[in-house]
Amino acid sequence: MTTASTTAEFHAPSIEGRWTSAIAIAIYFALADLLIHFLTNGQYGYFRDELYYLACAEHLDWGYADCAPLIPLLAKLSRVILGDSLFAIRFFPAMAGAVKILLTGLMTIEFGGKRFAVMLACLCVLIAPAYLGIDTLLSMNAFEPVFWMGCACFAILAIKRHEPRFWIGFGLLAGLGLLNKHSMLFFGFSVVMGLLLTRERRCFANKWIWIAGALALAIFLPNLIWQYQHQWATLELLNNVQKTGKNVVLSPPQFMAQQIFMLLPLTAPVWLAGLWFLFFDAEGKRFRTLGLTYVVVLAVMIALKAKNYYLLPVYPMLFAAGAVLGEKLLCARRRLAWLKVAYPAILVAGGAVIAPLAMPILPVETLLRYQRALGIELPKTEVAHIGPLPQHFGDMFGWPELVETVAKIYNGLPPGERAKAAIYASSYGDAGAIDFFGPRLSLPKVICPHQNYFFWGPRDFTGEVVIVLQGNRETARQHFASVEESVTMHHPYAMAEEHYTILICRGLKQPLQQVWPSLKHWN
Repeated sequence: MTTASTTAEFHAPSIEGRWTSAIAIAIYFALADLLIHFLTNGQYGYFRDELYYLACAEHLDWGYADCAPLIPLLAKLSRVILGDSLFAIRFFPAMAGAVKILLTGLMTIEFGGKRFAVMLACLCVLIAPAYLGIDTLLSMNAFEPVFWMGCACFAILAIKRHEPRFWIGFGLLAGLGLLNKHSMLFFGFSVVMGLLLTRERRCFANKWIWIAGALALAIFLPNLIWQYQHQWATLELLNNVQKTGKNVVLSPPQFMAQQIFMLLPLTAPVWLAGLWFLFFDAEGKRFRTLGLTYVVVLAVMIALKAKNYYLLPVYPMLFAAGAVLGEKLLCARRRLAWLKVAYPAILVAGGAVIAPLAMPILPVETLLRYQRALGIELPKTEVAHIGPLPQHFGDMFGWPELVETVAKIYNGLPPGERAKAAIYASSYGDAGAIDFFGPRLSLPKVICPHQNYFFWGPRDFTGEVVIVLQGNRETARQHFASVEESVTMHHPYAMAEEHYTILICRGLKQPLQQVWPSLKHWN
């Protein structure tokens, strides 16, 4: 009897502690993030890039002109398993957001953090507007932090436990990360530089890190082969982007200012403290490799004039490190203990205020009024994106209306013309919309020379009758015997580039197959 009582008393605290442990807190935040996205990601409409990835999913390959092969594969899987609703295609991004928070908690624990540190780090990642936004959409950006921070976790374990076999995990995730987005190369390069610039360079004398590198290369090799077979299509596309000045170019101070803005200015003390922890703290500086990793990848992004969000995948490890330093400081200064409640409360309030600008929460007209009331204008990443809504919202509107209009034009053609009429889209967004919504309205597959659509060619169309989207009338008259203006598209919330007049063109002067190579448009 005494033994049973003693045993019960011994086990009870263990069970109770399990539910309030540091790892449990990380799991709670991950589940909260998942719930937030499950409740909100079905709002507004399909994003331009999502429609394009769904089109790519019908042409699974080891590479694409403007993306690596993982996203089309995930688009295919989500459509096969869950269907093609907004919730279905955004299920995996929501899961990736939850994993990102869980990885943040794990890194915090490995850095030496306890429950408050885990709570603070996970909270910062949860409320960061940029993460709320990217985890709402099916894109490479939603998964990139998982691969970067998964690699960071294995690097931490290898350094902390002096166990080089952990580099195998790094190599595995790095290879998969390259199949998600090629910017994984920049993170991998930065980690290598961080290792070389610290005493951890000794790991290069061990076989395991070289095996890890070989593993990453082996996983990435099919995409490299595809690039070679297609004349390094992605490099050509990136070169075109630079030549045309498509992206907004930021100065170093502007780039850093936008990092602070996208992550929520209230969280800046935490990730900046993370840099101090990694470089100068007595316990944290053994992970100086990761601090140098951030500095190197930041320098690379600025030098390459990268978009402001390209650096986002690296910050969870800084939040983890900064939260550990914050916990140490607050424990050492009891008079500041009130900050353990006040600061998280301020973060939650600030995050709630900004969240509607990142996620599709409010009705659109309410959002417009809310944005005006806040007086906040979100930074643009591409010069040409103009509209009443931020681009990540504006590109969710107008697609069903466009396809319905095209269907009326197509079905209004005489039967003889309709049988051979092609629908030509100048942009992958319009093309993706036609291919996704069009089959329900008996529309044929679109032809488009933009991005990877170019590789899919003009199909079996001859060019005798072509419905042209986003075409220039004067240019069309140079190539067709006749050009007729049809309906003018205008959706009040869509981006300016989606306001145009649809053309009906007849009698292409040269065979379409012959003209096609000159139409290639990669940017």
